[in-house]
Amino acid sequence: MTERFTITTPIYYPNDRLHIGHAYTTVAADAIARFHRLRGEDVFFVTGTDEHGQKIEDRASKVGKTPLAYVDEIVADIRDLWQVLGISHDDFIRTTESRHERVVQEVFRRLEAKGDLYLSQYEGWYCTPCESFWVEGKLVDGNCPTCGGPVARLNEESYFFRLSRYAEPLLAYIESHPDFIQPVSRRNEMIQFIRQGLEDLSVSRTSFRWGIPLPQDPRHIAYVWVDALTNYITACGYLQDPERFSRYWPADVHLVGKEIVRFHAVIWPALLLSLDLPLPKVVYGHGWLLLGEQKMSKSRGNVIDPRKLVQRYGRDAVRYYLLREVPFGADGSYTEDALILRTNVDLANDLGNLLSRTTAMIERFTGGIIPQPGASSLRGQAEETVRRVEERLARLQVSDAVAAVFELVKRANKFIEEEAPWQLHRSGDARLSDVLYDLAESLRITAVLLKPFLLDAPDAIFRQLGLGSAEGATFAAAAWGGLPAGTKVQRGEPIFPRIETEREAEAAAGEAVAAAKAPKVEKAAPAPAAEEPGVITIDEFQRLDLRVGTILEASRVKGADRLLQLKVDLGEQEPRTVVSGIAEYYQPEALAGTQIVLVANLQPAKIRGVVSHGMILAGKTSETLQIVAPREGLPAGTKIK
Repeated sequence: MTERFTITTPIYYPNDRLHIGHAYTTVAADAIARFHRLRGEDVFFVTGTDEHGQKIEDRASKVGKTPLAYVDEIVADIRDLWQVLGISHDDFIRTTESRHERVVQEVFRRLEAKGDLYLSQYEGWYCTPCESFWVEGKLVDGNCPTCGGPVARLNEESYFFRLSRYAEPLLAYIESHPDFIQPVSRRNEMIQFIRQGLEDLSVSRTSFRWGIPLPQDPRHIAYVWVDALTNYITACGYLQDPERFSRYWPADVHLVGKEIVRFHAVIWPALLLSLDLPLPKVVYGHGWLLLGEQKMSKSRGNVIDPRKLVQRYGRDAVRYYLLREVPFGADGSYTEDALILRTNVDLANDLGNLLSRTTAMIERFTGGIIPQPGASSLRGQAEETVRRVEERLARLQVSDAVAAVFELVKRANKFIEEEAPWQLHRSGDARLSDVLYDLAESLRITAVLLKPFLLDAPDAIFRQLGLGSAEGATFAAAAWGGLPAGTKVQRGEPIFPRIETEREAEAAAGEAVAAAKAPKVEKAAPAPAAEEPGVITIDEFQRLDLRVGTILEASRVKGADRLLQLKVDLGEQEPRTVVSGIAEYYQPEALAGTQIVLVANLQPAKIRGVVSHGMILAGKTSETLQIVAPREGLPAGTKIK
């Protein structure tokens, strides 16, 4: 039978539009769900909205709407956001649905029948934004320890759940199931929290009406957290679809923010124990995505709208940043500069440039046809990458899994520099076929491994490799050797154009020219001056060190329209970095393997933050510009005399 995998996000509170912090949780859950689907498993991925509570009732009243009308608009916006980000949920549950109300009411009946529910008087502190009860000793400077906001003193009749009864069973369960709460730091926090003593929990309210009425006493409505937590079993079919429930419960992973681990790792398991239901296998409390040093909060107004980022940079760039930037489980800090840097360095320079260079060389050297493979140099690295990705995602190490894929990308780029396919082509070396196949096959495997994380790039890579769509590729397709020899590549536009934060100013061309000024050679005797203006002597000419070079790779200079950064092989131990003002006439991905003539002894100049060690020669008319190059290929480093 097909293995099954159930993963949930917290259900989000629709008192306002969601921000990038919510997107972080949901994109991570989506990546994990997609990975398990890629492995051929039967996946059930649940998200949704937690729509009851005093905060919603108060907000709706202020804008003159019913609570349901108020949340309907925001829920529609949340659904749209998940569509924008490509969230592949299997169920979107709303706690206002009748299927959920029936389950919550039956849960309260069963808690009472078990002897775990009793009526008493609640007197204590309540945080409305967090919908949380707090005893005096838990407050921090008199405020809510979760959000830091003010708390109100409550005194009202309430039903209580005997949470204290489950302290020892919970500790025993956590100790016998060390992976139940992850990461370890959250596990230790929860053990300490339980050992400090659990008090019975107020689970009903009478001071407002927006909630699910208790079946045994309709004057009371269910405490919003009991209502919300129950969504997980409702979505899995509890009491309504026994076959579905037996298949998808218990959940394999509850993915939540660290601030609500207490509800999911203490209160929710205690309720499940009372109901005689299995506990989820893992509660994973990830860190926060901070803005500066602060947690993003709608109440603080320091939130980032993920839609705007997608419109500006594309959904793959946003998903990649969220999944890669922050070590999963730890806090991370969001900045737009970091998003741009990740996109330009990892996606545009490393992945996009690898695809462009590989398909360009296959077109140029083998007529666009994937060659027959022979001995492989990258197979071991590729197979190790597949193993690492599977291992790390199985342990919910999402950012580490993404990083593992890009280690293969970096290795393939380095492989180009090591093997210099253009030189193999010029010399007629038969290893050229092995090298080109290795590069193309590494790209194909990379595309398969990226399917959980990126939505558009895998298809784009497959298309340019001549393979059509990546949609049907499974994890098994990441095995080495799946790229058929004889396939014709379909080279296309860059899959990740570099992001330029501002248009290049007209002065950029001047900067490039400035770098081309003749060098000052210290302690050198001045050459005899030419007698005729504009004429140089042979001694002056011989001071120029002109050499043939081969461009290894090219990329755009950040913030500059006209400048390209080139890595040039001059036959030296390390390639030269050269900045050249040719971006209006040459696409960087088309330059790999191109030969040029370089002024090699030009004084280094810093242009747009990049130190340039030389100047390439080019001819320019009013309409075009062409790089000066030897008519027939010459070895890199050959001197021009």
